Amino acid sequence: MSEKKNPSIFTPVLIGGSLILLISFAIRSTFGLFQIPIAEQFMWARSEFSLAIAIQNLAWGIGTPIFSAFAEKFGDRKAITVGLLLYALGVFISSTASSPEAHQFLNVIIGFGIAGSGFGPILAVVGRSSSPEKRSLALGVTTAAGSGGQVVGPPLAAILLNTMQWSSVFIVFTIISLLTIILVPLLKTTPTKTKNKIEENLSDALIDAAKDPTYIMLFLGFFSCGFQLAFITAHFPAFIAEASSPIIQGSLISFVCNSVTSLGALSIALIGLFNIAGSIVAGAMGKNFTKKYLLSIIYTGRTIAAILFIMLPITPNSVVIFSIVMGSLWLATVPLTSGIIAYIYGLKYMGTLYGIVFLSHQIGSFVGVWLGGLFYDIYGSYNVVWWVGIGVGAFSAIIHLPVKEIPLSERKLKIA
Repeated sequence: MSEKKNPSIFTPVLIGGSLILLISFAIRSTFGLFQIPIAEQFMWARSEFSLAIAIQNLAWGIGTPIFSAFAEKFGDRKAITVGLLLYALGVFISSTASSPEAHQFLNVIIGFGIAGSGFGPILAVVGRSSSPEKRSLALGVTTAAGSGGQVVGPPLAAILLNTMQWSSVFIVFTIISLLTIILVPLLKTTPTKTKNKIEENLSDALIDAAKDPTYIMLFLGFFSCGFQLAFITAHFPAFIAEASSPIIQGSLISFVCNSVTSLGALSIALIGLFNIAGSIVAGAMGKNFTKKYLLSIIYTGRTIAAILFIMLPITPNSVVIFSIVMGSLWLATVPLTSGIIAYIYGLKYMGTLYGIVFLSHQIGSFVGVWLGGLFYDIYGSYNVVWWVGIGVGAFSAIIHLPVKEIPLSERKLKIA
């Protein structure tokens, strides 16, 4: 009897969704590694390929609510299948592209492909298939699987790039994306029966959310998450190499890496590794603690970590410590933000409502990548962008505090 009352969170839906996210994010996290080989082959400026990645992030954000709405109308599995097909198509055609404009355009397709196989539709289907008491942890585990892709993808791409041309690696990733479709049948859920009229119509749900100050706060608060993550992912290795040329020999991590280049790679890997634990812990804590306060604590922690990192001398040890701390807080916001949206606005249109909030995250990602390069060209360093990131992080820590973490249907009943 106890097994029926407390079923495992590791359902076919969670396993399938986690594997799809892991593979999708594993490929997405490798694109920065192609910047040098592509730029050297075609003699492009680095900014050309960087713009393509920034466009990819923006397309990902725009595509997420579109795919989530498609999933809610026509079915989760159809939407995710279309996303994986677009992903494969964009990567495959990119293997033949020879101009910056072609790569930038094709990254729109890739971005939409990531949207269809990313957090929006996947977290929505996992959320709907989980019991209320296990939902926050299930969302955390699924988010952690996406983090695992960041650990697996770059080393795999590096190995392949040592044995074949970058265009051939793109073809390998195309095949992997297509094979991922075999996992889609695992995402079978029973239709959600809703009692509240607020969930009967998508347009009504969107109007109600847009009128709710809490939803606006969640939208604005997620901007800094995207800004910080994208800026660090795109520019942190270069920042480490140029900030002080830290001496590796004699440091605690000298047995792992022996150059500032390898230190940059280690920092990104550490962020991805500790992100796995951070996402799971945040999801588990979301069950027992008020999610808005957890979000405020996470953004405060990021802000303090960034201030200490750039104000103290930059050493290999400080880079490792910062990477561990930031990794623990990296995507910990995702299960909490998606969970709070499901709790306040219901499960039926969770994907679309989360997708719109996630658009703010991706606008922040675009700005973080783009502003990092722009300010570096203007000032010759990343210091100004670090302080902008600290400012928006502090803003997010504050703006989550007034959030009303009460179901909208209950608030409406009290007003009535």
